[in-house]
Amino acid sequence: MRQHTIATPFLVGDVHYYTAEINGESILFDTGPSTPEALHHLRSEVNIKKLSYVFVTHCHADHYGLVDHLSHHTVATILLPRRDVLKFTHHQRRMELMQQLIREQGFDERHVTLFRQVIENNMVTPKLPTRYEIAEESAIPASLGIEVIPCPGHSQSDLVYVCGDDVVSGDVLLRNVFQVPLLDADLETFAGRFDNYGAYCQTLLQLPRLSGKRIHPGHRGSIDGVEATIVWYVRKMLERARRLRALSHTDGIDLMQIVHRLFGESFSDIFVVYLKVSEIMFLRDFLADPDLLRNSLARIGLLDEVRETFEALTG
Repeated sequence: MRQHTIATPFLVGDVHYYTAEINGESILFDTGPSTPEALHHLRSEVNIKKLSYVFVTHCHADHYGLVDHLSHHTVATILLPRRDVLKFTHHQRRMELMQQLIREQGFDERHVTLFRQVIENNMVTPKLPTRYEIAEESAIPASLGIEVIPCPGHSQSDLVYVCGDDVVSGDVLLRNVFQVPLLDADLETFAGRFDNYGAYCQTLLQLPRLSGKRIHPGHRGSIDGVEATIVWYVRKMLERARRLRALSHTDGIDLMQIVHRLFGESFSDIFVVYLKVSEIMFLRDFLADPDLLRNSLARIGLLDEVRETFEALTG
C-alpha cells in the first residue's frame, strides 16, 4: 500500500490517497480534490491508464473529487458507498430536507440560500460519475480479498476497506482530529435528519477488530493505535459537550452565539457555520442519551479509560 499526499483548498488541509496492487490489478483508494493541482499530482504519481478499480471511502470533495475525471479517462471500475449514490440520485429531495433542517437550527433565508449555493458548487459536491458500482453490493471487493465495513458517524456513508493487514480508513480513524459528524438528511428514509450519534456508537463496536493492522488514514500522520484514537476522540467529545452544556444553561443565548462561544471564533463562511452547527447537534444528541455511548465503550473495553470524565459530565 503506497500513500500519496496532495494539498486541498479546504480547512482540513492535505489529504491522502492510496495505491496498491492486488492479484495483479492496479487499485486506487480515494482520489483527492477536483483541483488542477490534484489532477496533475494524480497523473504524475499514478499510471491511470492501468487502473483497474477505484474504491471511494466517502464522497466528500477532498476524497472523491477526481472520480468523474477518472470515469471518463480510464477503464477502471469505480466503487462508491451506497448512501452517497442515494445522495446524488435524490439530490433535489435531499436539498429540500437539508434546507428545512438548517432552518430549524436558526438559519435565516439568506443563509439557507447561501448554504445551498455552496453545497451545489462543483468544488464541494463533484458530479456522480456516469458509471459505477455500489461498493457494499458489488462482488468485486470479495474477489480481490477486500472487506468493506460500513462505519458511519462522520457521514452516513463512510466505508473502511480492509485488505489483509492493511486498512484504508478514510476519515473514520484520524490522528488528533475531531472529525465533524455532518448534519444531513437520512438518505434511507428522507423522514428527518440522520442520527450521526447513534451511528457513531454502532461504529465503535466495529473498530476494535482493526487493531493490530496497518491503518492508512485520510489525513495527517499515522495513528497511535485504534483504541488510542477512539479514546482521544471521546475525550475531545466529552470536553466539548461539557462546554456546550454550560452554555446551554445561559438564558437567551441562540445557536449562533453558542457557535461563537464554543469555538472561540466569529465565522462568516456559511459552510464553516454549518460544520459547527453539525457538531453541536451531535453533542446535544449525546447529552440527551449518554448511555448509548457508555454502553458502546463498555462493550469494547474502553469505558474505564474515560470513566471519570464521563461520570463527572453525565452523572
